[in-house]
Amino acid sequence: MKSRLAALLLLFCASLAQAAAPTVLQRPIDLDTGQGVLHGSLLLPQQDTPPPVVLIIAGSGPTDRDGNNPATGRIDNLRRLALLLASKHIASVRYDKRGVAASLPATPDERDLSVERYVADAVAWGRALRQDPRFGPLILVGHSEGALIATLAAEPAGASAVITLAGSGRPVADVLREQLTQRLPPAQLNAGMALIDRLQAGQTSIDVPAPLRQVLRPSVQPYLISLLRQDPAAAFARLTMPALIIQGRNDLQVEVTDAERLKAAKPDAELVLIGGMNHMLRISPSGMRQQHDSDGNPNLPLAHELGERIVAFIRRVTSA
Repeated sequence: MKSRLAALLLLFCASLAQAAAPTVLQRPIDLDTGQGVLHGSLLLPQQDTPPPVVLIIAGSGPTDRDGNNPATGRIDNLRRLALLLASKHIASVRYDKRGVAASLPATPDERDLSVERYVADAVAWGRALRQDPRFGPLILVGHSEGALIATLAAEPAGASAVITLAGSGRPVADVLREQLTQRLPPAQLNAGMALIDRLQAGQTSIDVPAPLRQVLRPSVQPYLISLLRQDPAAAFARLTMPALIIQGRNDLQVEVTDAERLKAAKPDAELVLIGGMNHMLRISPSGMRQQHDSDGNPNLPLAHELGERIVAFIRRVTSA
């Protein structure tokens, strides 16, 4: 009798688990901006009421919709985030930025890219999702440099909330100067600093120190000029909707102090610091070599607390 009851209990629990897991529609989704078509991926849980929809914005450089970059290889952190959200009845759209991956034809020359264009694209995606009856409230989620794009796009897109993941709280010029001081030999440091000054003044230059010729190549300088105009903390302070700041304590690219700057700029924002989480949103050792080795493994999961905090925040702001 007891074994029969136990079997029935297991069957009941299994049926509950199956009922809780939504059927998810996975489809390509495109946006014609009038200045090129952007390509993305839609994950839409099938349910009676329109679910909240998250617009996921990738980080800097040629990072694609899944979070992969030629410099880091396959990581799939943004794809994993989208799948996690779908399992919790939250829809998402993630897209290749113009000039990247499937959206490369929209702007094939990187000299034509700018922060303002990226923001306009995010606003266009957001407005399209808000007009789509399949979706409920819109939440913008940006990773790394995408956090700045999400911050700048949130108000004009009509977002109900913003989530920043490993987003800088300092002007990029300050970050670049700090990195140059750490990495350039004294003989080249002055030239590097002078180049940052010229870019900040809106001037391009072909005089690039040898160690910086890839990162600060002339073709990327117009984009950097647009980026150097931005102050992430000041932009974050202007947000009027709820915001969540998530930062990993083992992030070697963005510091905890950056997250604290964003929090200071918008005191009503929620701040979550996740122990052991690195810039790729996964738990890893604190050393650079160990993190580099772990980044080459696409099978590593996202930090567990990351998903918990994002889902709890979205449920709270969309039910308010």
